[in-house]
Parts: sequence; C-alpha cells; structure tokens
Amino acid sequence: MELESKLLSKFLDDINNNRINLPTLPEVALKVREVIQSPDSSAAKIAITIGADPVLTAKLLQAANSPLYRASSPIENLQNAITRLGQTVVRNIVTSIVMKQLYQKGGNPKVEKHLKELWLHSTKVAAISHVLARKFTKLKPDQAMLAGLIHDIGAIPVYTESPNIPELADEETLQRIVSKLHNLVGTTILDDWNFPQELIDVVSNHEDLQYDSGDGIDYIDVVTVANILSYIGTSHPLTKIEWTEIPAFKKLGLSPEQSIATMEEAQEEVALIQNMFRA
Repeated sequence: MELESKLLSKFLDDINNNRINLPTLPEVALKVREVIQSPDSSAAKIAITIGADPVLTAKLLQAANSPLYRASSPIENLQNAITRLGQTVVRNIVTSIVMKQLYQKGGNPKVEKHLKELWLHSTKVAAISHVLARKFTKLKPDQAMLAGLIHDIGAIPVYTESPNIPELADEETLQRIVSKLHNLVGTTILDDWNFPQELIDVVSNHEDLQYDSGDGIDYIDVVTVANILSYIGTSHPLTKIEWTEIPAFKKLGLSPEQSIATMEEAQEEVALIQNMFRA
C-alpha cells in the first residue's frame, strides 16, 4: 500500500505541475461549441463548421434519421438535421462522436488494449444512460449519453502514462491506481474543457453507490445505474451487490428484475447507439 500511496502522490504532483499532458477536446468539437455559443449562432453557420468533416456530417445525418430522434420524414440536408435536432443536441452528439479520437493512442499495444476496452465500456454506459434517461426520467437523453461516455475519461492519462512508470507494469497495481485516480483526473479534464458542472459531478460521484441528491433524479443517478447494468452477464463485483440498497435504483423506480427486463427490451436501442460511435 505504501507503493500505491507514492504512485498516487507522484501522479497527482505531475498533473498539478503540468508534467502530464491531459487529453484535449477534439478541435471540431471545440469549433462547434464556439459557433453554438456565439450570439449570432445559426443552423447555417453550424452546418458550415460540421460540413468540413465529411465523416462527422454522415454520422450526424445518420443520428438525425435514426429511431432515436424519430424523424417524421427522412433528413438529407445537414442544416435541416441541425434545425430538427436543436443546437444543444447537435453539440452533444458531435462531442460524443469525436470523443473516440482520445482513445486511439498508438505506440504501445498494452495501452491500446486498455483504451479500446475503456472505449467499448464507455459507449455501452452511454447507450444505457440514453435509454434510462428517456424511459424513466425527464432528463435530456443526449446529455445523459454524453455523461455516460465521459464517466471514466480520467483513466485515459493514467493508461497512457503507465509505460513511463515501471511500477505500473504490474496489471493489478495499474488497475488499483486507475480505480483510485480516474475520478479526480476526470474532473480536472472536464474542468479544463469548461464542461457543465452537472457532467463534472457525474465523473466525481458515479462510483459512490450511496450518493443521494435528494428528491430529484440527476445525471449521476442515471450513469451510476447504467454503469452497473453494463456489467450484466459478467462476473464484475458490481453484479454481486444488493441493487435494492442503492439510492439511484430507487429513484429511477427500478427493481433488479425490472432493470434486467429493461436491458433485454432495450438491446436494439443500445446497439443502435453503440453503432453510432463506431468508425
């Protein structure tokens, strides 16, 4: 444990003194955010920014025409898609789609393996979060999706820096350090990105299974439940705890049986959302 304490202190010191490069939000997401936040923002201006990226354009049109957003008629024009979806939804979808870039660090097979697994888990939690928000809350499903996608983002720099720290060659030690650091590192990343506090709070609190904000349901509740449900069918420790004792499940009105039934019913929707994140 003394080794872990030293590693944790070193990592935090390196971050505080800018000796570790934290992930930066992909440029296209920054540009879209800037255009949307501009006082003279319009669907036409947003379309020009997104239209410079053909892959992103195709994916946004795919999303706009998917059952997720229930278009009454096919949308073939990017500007029409932006108008139909709304600027906030577009911002969240664009940010979510381009996030994959952060999980594609080359140069080390072990790091690439960890980041690929982290991305697949994150997309599954994002998809389940979308389903839960839509079916059981009045929260915005696209915001819940983004919250699920970034809930473990703080693990990225720990994995990418691990080859430079000999002690982290041991897999068990690495996973313990990731577990203890990723929430704190994640809040630092999202704070640098000027993300809304409600998403920063998700990163901070989603693993606190006794978290209870009070009467209302928030994005922490949704992602907490989604993270647990993402492990159904595995031997993960979260599948072995008593879900009925977790406030987030109670607030969403979900018993263990209802949770499993919901996941079975939502398989197609979950697959549809995860497919949106594929290259």
